Amino acid sequence: MITALAAAKAYAAQGSMAAPSLGGTGEAKKAMDFGALLKSAMTDTLHQTRAAETKMAQQAAGKAELIDVVTAISSAEASLDTVMAVRDQVISAYQEIMRMPI
Repeated sequence: MITALAAAKAYAAQGSMAAPSLGGTGEAKKAMDFGALLKSAMTDTLHQTRAAETKMAQQAAGKAELIDVVTAISSAEASLDTVMAVRDQVISAYQEIMRMPI
């Protein structure tokens, strides 16, 4: 089961929860916006899925070790779980906003 904690950890791992700089220059660090975070996560998931598919094809042809295939599939699965956790939290937040009285 995907939890809110898993989604928060995934979001934090992307580095987008960095606090703005409060140094003497007064310039804030440019943080990644949420749309760019989602695009990055989806791209990463796509690359890992393709890498897993490539490893499976190589193993079927006898050119890759089974442990490499299992590792690639596990990585792709973890990446997909992260994207799904974020998606679930976005949907939950949207539903909560829609229930708010105007």
